[in-house]
Amino acid sequence: MHFAAHWALLLSLIGALALAGLAAWQLFNKDPGKASWLEAGQSVLFSVLTAVSVVLFIALYKRDFSYEYVYSYSDRVLPLFYALTAFWAGQAGSLLFWAWMTALFGLAFSMTRGYGRLAPETKVHFWMFFLAVEAFFLLLLTGPSNPFLKLMPAPMDGKGLNPLLQNPGMIFHPPLLFLGYAGFAVPGCLALSSWITGEKTSWLANTRGITIVSWIMLTAGIVLGCWWAYMELGWGGYWAWDPVENASLIPWFSATAFIHTAVVESRRGALKRTNVILMALTMLLCFFATYLVRSNVIESLHAFGEGGVGRPLLTFILVGLAVTLVVGFTGKPATASKPMSGLVSLPGMLVALAWLLMACAGVVFLGTLWPVISKLWSANPVGLDANFYNRVCNPLFVVVGVILAFCPWLSWKDGLREPRWAMVALVAMLASAAAFFTMGYRKPVPLVGMASAVSALVSLAMLLATSRAARNLKGGLGAWMLHAGLALVLLGVAFSGPYQQSKEAIVSPGQSVELGEYKLTYVDLEEFSTPGYGGGRAKIDVSKDGKALGELTPERRIYKNFPQPFAEVSVIPSFGEELYATLLAYTGDKGASIKVSINPLVNWFWIGGTLMCLAGFLCLGRAQSQEP
Repeated sequence: MHFAAHWALLLSLIGALALAGLAAWQLFNKDPGKASWLEAGQSVLFSVLTAVSVVLFIALYKRDFSYEYVYSYSDRVLPLFYALTAFWAGQAGSLLFWAWMTALFGLAFSMTRGYGRLAPETKVHFWMFFLAVEAFFLLLLTGPSNPFLKLMPAPMDGKGLNPLLQNPGMIFHPPLLFLGYAGFAVPGCLALSSWITGEKTSWLANTRGITIVSWIMLTAGIVLGCWWAYMELGWGGYWAWDPVENASLIPWFSATAFIHTAVVESRRGALKRTNVILMALTMLLCFFATYLVRSNVIESLHAFGEGGVGRPLLTFILVGLAVTLVVGFTGKPATASKPMSGLVSLPGMLVALAWLLMACAGVVFLGTLWPVISKLWSANPVGLDANFYNRVCNPLFVVVGVILAFCPWLSWKDGLREPRWAMVALVAMLASAAAFFTMGYRKPVPLVGMASAVSALVSLAMLLATSRAARNLKGGLGAWMLHAGLALVLLGVAFSGPYQQSKEAIVSPGQSVELGEYKLTYVDLEEFSTPGYGGGRAKIDVSKDGKALGELTPERRIYKNFPQPFAEVSVIPSFGEELYATLLAYTGDKGASIKVSINPLVNWFWIGGTLMCLAGFLCLGRAQSQEP
């Protein structure tokens, strides 16, 4: 099957290029005709990608080590569900999955009523761009990232899966990110197409569902990635500003900025050019995220390495950026954009919010690439640590929280529509800030962040209590709930990072460590062995004010084929202060080096993130119409 699968991809590449060329030829001759051939080609392309993906799944299921990809990312002791999720563990498999999902989104879009309403010329333009994107994937899959390379003779066993990837997060985190990336290709290509042709139907409305679903998938992938990092990597937090983590955050910022400016266009008919450029930029930033992870341009704990795809990706991104800028600044909408309202209005604040989000994207972009940029004048370039991002990004996040608190009371035209409720939000902010200050939380930026989060929750609660329209889908119930989730995320961030307490200690059985109001007694160390790994498990009793709270059992593991030790953290969960323990090392006489932390309100980060994703689905039911 190696040969058949590879040739199927190769023929698909030829077919995609031929169809994209056919579309370009039709447009060059100013005779777009019908797009039926292009639509049929997309169906065939999706079928082929589905078939070859099934081939790879079967190979992983059977542990067929004649596939170089299976050999590299699985072995015989790996549990079945981790063996199957190895599909997206490596570079070639993850690119195949992304290409497959892109084809799925393209096929799904071609079946929608929105697609059916498009003018023939716009359809042909869309397929020309979209097939070019798919052809690029196929070029990688048939060249530097071939998942169907054959090993002869086939090894008896594989190298195994990186222990960091042997976590339930592996089942959901990567595919959700790739679903998000894949989905943005549809609105990205349609935005450029509609801008070129002056399409009369709204590309925003036609792709609204796919855009929202893609954003939900990307958000869910990032939140799950945070949980994975928190539980698996032993960093003691959910975000370490690692380049691989940053990679998915950059397109998330631009996508979120786009969603807010898209609301302004949908309701007020403004920002049309901005939205085209933002959407196409989001699509390209998804590829840039892949470039960061797979080009070896930056060092990271879990980057993929070069693998031959760096230059093709960079070339594709630069060509795409050039096309975006040319189309964005030369194309024209079917109807001219309307003027914007002032800053103190809902559209004004949405634009300000979009600028803040793009500023965050710019900071993360530059910070992540700083080792590359600093090579221009330094022989020893160094990366920027978390302090840089926290110093620059946290104030921007706080301003986002303040906007979130007052936006519900702004008018679509100018000024406040409900001054009394805005005043209540202000009082809630000041009162909560005073309360937190009295409780000892006195760092300025986190304090404003906490107060703005509380004020935003109060505002949203008042809005839902006082406005019947806000309580139904048409009135934006999903959006308000989503923003409540964001306020909870801000609350979790403001407390859990700046006010985390940690202590490291070397202890023997019976010794205790005190941290905050907690007493942690190291009881024993148990050594264990399984077919896949062995190691030690510490048992730590936790008490507060003499009352037992539970037991922490952090582990230190050494996996088969991976000689370096890996930490498995242990937590005592709480909606208030969560206790978090890592076993750093242990000795034969049961001595242990442990790190324990108190993470206040960290679980509200997960709760808020989950609410954001679930509420996002409610937004699908809301049809936006332009304001008179």
